[in-house]
Amino acid sequence: MNRGDRRERIFMDDADRQRFVETLGEVCAKTGWQVHAYVLMPNHFHWVVETP
Repeated sequence: MNRGDRRERIFMDDADRQRFVETLGEVCAKTGWQVHAYVLMPNHFHWVVETP
């Protein structure tokens, strides 16, 4: 879980969320992480990630 400073928004729009998911996919491809679940809220996100 990660939250914005002072609970401020970390995703301003759908384009921000899309870039975040794309970047997460790139990281997973490079590192071998497996994302089992995630949720993106306006001011925070949660991941369930398995790392090798």
